[in-house]
Amino acid sequence: MSKHIVREDLAARAIVREEARAPHQVDRTFELPTVLYATTVGLYLGFFAVMAAGFASPGLIIPMVIFALFVVAGFGVPMVWARLAPQTKSRALTMGQLKHSGIQTNTGRLSGRDAVVQMLILPVLILLWGLATVTIAALV
Repeated sequence: MSKHIVREDLAARAIVREEARAPHQVDRTFELPTVLYATTVGLYLGFFAVMAAGFASPGLIIPMVIFALFVVAGFGVPMVWARLAPQTKSRALTMGQLKHSGIQTNTGRLSGRDAVVQMLILPVLILLWGLATVTIAALV
């Protein structure tokens, strides 16, 4: 149950400390190169561009713009979050660092090449699927 505590009683029991705490360091880099992040966004937006060009119709303009905005927002919010205050000393890996040291994932350590393949396989397949769909529609 809750109990009302009078401010004076709380002030009498409270321990007030004046020393400042050291700021908490947070790593918000996702441990991946920015190039991979931008490539993923580009591949998803490329899919929408292929679909919009292949199935050009006035009725599809608004849905395609909405889908593109969802992708930009879905990847833009984490990008803004990674740059929020307090500033940290952590920096995203470069491609050279990723290739040299790899990355730790939930299922174990991956080499840099394997991490790039794992990260980009879905966006590449989606773009290829869009190209195949537009090609089939153009031939039929």
